[in-house]
Amino acid sequence: MAMICGTSTCHMAISEQPLFVPGVWGPCLSAMVPDMWLNEGGQSATGRLIEHMVKGHAAYAQLQEQARRSCAFTGGNVYSYLNSHLRTLADSCPAVDLLASGLHVWPDFHGNRSPLADPTLKGMVIGLSLSQTLDDLALLYLATIQGLALGTLHVLEAMREAGHDIRTLFLCGGLSKNPLFVQIHANATGLPVVLPDQMEAVILGAAVLGACASQDYSSIQEAMGKMAKVGKVVQPDHELQSFYERKYKVFLRLFAHQREYQAIMSPR
Repeated sequence: MAMICGTSTCHMAISEQPLFVPGVWGPCLSAMVPDMWLNEGGQSATGRLIEHMVKGHAAYAQLQEQARRSCAFTGGNVYSYLNSHLRTLADSCPAVDLLASGLHVWPDFHGNRSPLADPTLKGMVIGLSLSQTLDDLALLYLATIQGLALGTLHVLEAMREAGHDIRTLFLCGGLSKNPLFVQIHANATGLPVVLPDQMEAVILGAAVLGACASQDYSSIQEAMGKMAKVGKVVQPDHELQSFYERKYKVFLRLFAHQREYQAIMSPR
C-alpha cells in the first residue's frame, strides 16, 4: 500500500480485480496504475494534527527555545528536538513507544474520512494530568503519532477484510522525513515501511507521467522501474507487537465510547 503523508494522509491500494471497501473510495480503474483498480482511504488531518497538538501546548515556547539552543544537533527543528528528547526519556525503557502506554489519542479532530466516513467524529485524548512540562508535550506528541498510526491500521484492516493483500507500506510526503513517524507506523502495523530514494517522490511521479507522455518510456510501469528507486526499508520492532495489540484495543474502544456518549446526549 502506498501512503502520501503530509497535512493529510492518503492510503492507496491497487488490485487486479475491483474490490469494494466500506468507507474507502473506489474502486477506480487506471486511476493510479494503468489497468489496475485503486482504492483510496485517508485521514483528514495528520501533519496538521501533530502541529495542532504541539503548538497548542503550554510548553511550546520552551520547546522552541530548547530547539534553538540545540541547533547544532537538531537544526533548530522542534520535531527533531522532540524525537531526541523522547529518546532521552526512554533511556531506561526498552522502546520510546512504551512511554505513552497511559496516554491515548483518537485522532479524528477533523472528522473521520476512512474507514468510518463520519465527519461528525471528534478527537479524544485520554490520560492527561495537570502537569504541562516539556516532558508532557513530548509524550502528547508521541501519543498523537501513535493514534495516527493506529488510524492507518484501522484503514488497513478494512482493506484486508475486503480482499486486499497488503504486506508492505510505501511511504512518501513530508511526514516520511520524520523518522519517529515512520518507525511508529512500522511498529503499529507490523509491516515494513519502504521510503523512496528521492526526497520529493510526489514530484518524481509527475516526471514519470511526463516521460510517458513524451514517449521516452512505453508504459508507466517501465518508467517507474527506470526512474524510481527504493531508499530505505524500516522494519517493525516485533518486540512491540503485544503493546500495539493492546493499544489498538484501547483505540477502538475510544471510538465505541464516543458513539455511546453521542447516543446518551442526543435528544430523546
